[in-house]
Amino acid sequence: MELKYVLYEKRDNVAIVTLNRPERLNALNRELLQDLHRALEQAERDSDIRVVVLTGAGKAFCAGADVAEFTKSTHEVKDFIELGKRVFEYIENMGKPVIAAVNGYALGGGLELALSCDFIIASSSAFFGATEINLGIVPGWGATQKLLISAGLTKAREIVMLGELFSAEEALKLGIIHRVAPPEKLLEETAALARKLSQKSPTALSIAKSVFNKTSKSMLSSGFEIERSMFYVALSSEDAREGISAFLEKRKPKWQL
Repeated sequence: MELKYVLYEKRDNVAIVTLNRPERLNALNRELLQDLHRALEQAERDSDIRVVVLTGAGKAFCAGADVAEFTKSTHEVKDFIELGKRVFEYIENMGKPVIAAVNGYALGGGLELALSCDFIIASSSAFFGATEINLGIVPGWGATQKLLISAGLTKAREIVMLGELFSAEEALKLGIIHRVAPPEKLLEETAALARKLSQKSPTALSIAKSVFNKTSKSMLSSGFEIERSMFYVALSSEDAREGISAFLEKRKPKWQL
């Protein structure tokens, strides 16, 4: 299996999948998403694999969607968003537990990627954020709905509508993540959790995961559709064009009044 933007390593019963675009803080472009999907499929097919660990190379877990993807044609943007949706749903629907080992920034789509996993362990130096609003857009891969469940309406509004970064410790207090580890212990603690999970009944783990996913989806399915439709509304606005241009040009946006 040849992958350009993802590293795949098998350690005993654990597959370690590493986003490998560190020069762009592992921002999700079309090719990275496709590689990630292929790596996850490989882990799902391998009967020896009991647990999947997802992490990022360099100083970020994932800085979100590659903003350059939003400058393409309407058809290409929709295709990109649907691709991300399929990959994130694949993680949620896998029959094996997936642990996000968040080693640095998890912003925008990177936060949504982590939220698609069953467990999140973060380095104490990691930062999270639903930063889409700073580009004049809104989340499109499920953050509004998943934050409603994990953090509650009040905090979900604050996270999404302010678009500010918050620490791993704050994420832990809000119930968004499961554990915080010192940077040098992140992979060690992730491996320890993976070992514990790998010793459980694979059938029972798969069923338990399915129960949680089916229940949450039944609660939020309409919300996901509303979020995605509103993402496209936001993306077609003048504010989005200005926000994306400002980001790419490394300047502050000038919002219309």
